[in-house]
Amino acid sequence: KTGEIPAKAEYIITATWEAGRPDDVDLWVQNPNGKKVWYLKPESDLMNLDRDDRGLINDEMVVDGQTVTNELNQEIVTLRGRAPGEYVVNAHYYHSETGRPITVDVSVTRVNPRLQVAFKGSVALDRVGQEKTAVRFTVEPDGAVTGINTLQKSLVQ
Repeated sequence: KTGEIPAKAEYIITATWEAGRPDDVDLWVQNPNGKKVWYLKPESDLMNLDRDDRGLINDEMVVDGQTVTNELNQEIVTLRGRAPGEYVVNAHYYHSETGRPITVDVSVTRVNPRLQVAFKGSVALDRVGQEKTAVRFTVEPDGAVTGINTLQKSLVQ
């Protein structure tokens, strides 16, 4: 249809934690221009927070009189372009119902021209309010991902 713009992603960043756990972890991503996406700013430049997962909140729906629960805990940020420079990806332990430490699995996947996992790792968060850099990486002008490291940088405001 006229006026429709197809959704496009060049990279997908995911943060996943224990299924069914009621605790809330937030994904923060900063681009080379210093702009950030997070739950209160879900889009900036070519970045979009596509899923803000709050633990078990909003994970139930009723279908044909039966309650269905989605226990997957996952936040997703898409990068819709190949802006060259360094990106910083942080996990922030926002809220806890359990009071327990939590491990967050983070991945960065390049989508085009073919699916390629550029990074896969984990960060351990011990307490509410704690923030850790899961990965920093550089997108080259040709779209290649280089300079992968975990040097800490705070993004949470």
